Amino acid sequence: MNASACLSGIRPRLRLLALAPVVVIAYIVTLIAVDEFFFASNRIVIKSVPVEKVIAIGLPERSDKRDALELMASLSGFDIGWVDGVKPSSIPSKAIPYGIDPSAVQDNFLGSWRGHMNAIRQVVEQETGSALIMEDDMDWDIHLKSQLRNIARGARQILHEPSELPHSPYGDDWDILWLGHCGEPFPETLEENAGLPSETVEQVSAKYFIQDDETVPPYNQVSQLVDWSQYQPRTRIVHMSAAPICTFAYAVSQRGARKILYGLSVDGLHMAFDNSLAQLCRDAMYGLGRNQSSALNMKCISVNPTIMFHHKAKGLVASGSDIQNVGGDGSVRDKGETESIRWSMRLNLQNILTGKRLEAQF
Repeated sequence: MNASACLSGIRPRLRLLALAPVVVIAYIVTLIAVDEFFFASNRIVIKSVPVEKVIAIGLPERSDKRDALELMASLSGFDIGWVDGVKPSSIPSKAIPYGIDPSAVQDNFLGSWRGHMNAIRQVVEQETGSALIMEDDMDWDIHLKSQLRNIARGARQILHEPSELPHSPYGDDWDILWLGHCGEPFPETLEENAGLPSETVEQVSAKYFIQDDETVPPYNQVSQLVDWSQYQPRTRIVHMSAAPICTFAYAVSQRGARKILYGLSVDGLHMAFDNSLAQLCRDAMYGLGRNQSSALNMKCISVNPTIMFHHKAKGLVASGSDIQNVGGDGSVRDKGETESIRWSMRLNLQNILTGKRLEAQF
């Protein structure tokens, strides 16, 4: 991947242009050194995913999904720890958080929430510095390691942490890194952020552009919550989170896990888990745009287009979801597919195992 990136929307970064050339060179060398420390050495626990732990959530009886995810992870160079999914019938009424009416919820609303909370609680209990949490039907690009290298550089830039060696490649001042979602608009396009003063617009609209990224699908194959006509083809953007949809895959820091455990369990719950998690980030953006503190002051980073998405496996359509009832007519999918992922790991498994040429979906 030939990724050249630039940061927009943060005034302090523009001051670099006024520095002496030797200082600018030192700045760039430091960025590269941080990347090499985390991505080209054995200093990280996960060989290709720079977090301390990867956790997958899934019902134990879905051995089909575990088989696929374990094989994909093995060929990608990282290990997975499992947290069992939860059926809503197993949650006693006394354990349902404040703000939720059990009689009004649909599908596996509570089971999904509890499964994610158990994964997040594990991060807190074990004092894990950072963890990637994913659902059991995830797919990702075969170039995941190089994608994360560029995203990490963007996260550090947006969070103003490029100059010192952090404990995490994403910097040391983040709570959530949203890697897998259904789509997300940019914060400055949300209705509540219309009319913000120019200085605060610069903060909420900060972006880091990864250009000439050949893992980016054609824009007609990704979420249209962003007006992609404004950007060159093969551009991926790291930005502040505000309203991501779905919780396919996200990383949390220890600080972030503690905030989530408080905000979405101890303090109560008012929406489905994915909407509630996104609301924590949205509230933080609302506060940032007005120079105010939000309840938990979450620092959330997203990548657009997404780099992880749920896979629709070949076979019975009804087998795809353990949360919603789909495919009740007995329909069968003859070929698997994954939206938004160009070089699908899942769809290239046989090619990798047999040494054949890897194939792009689009």
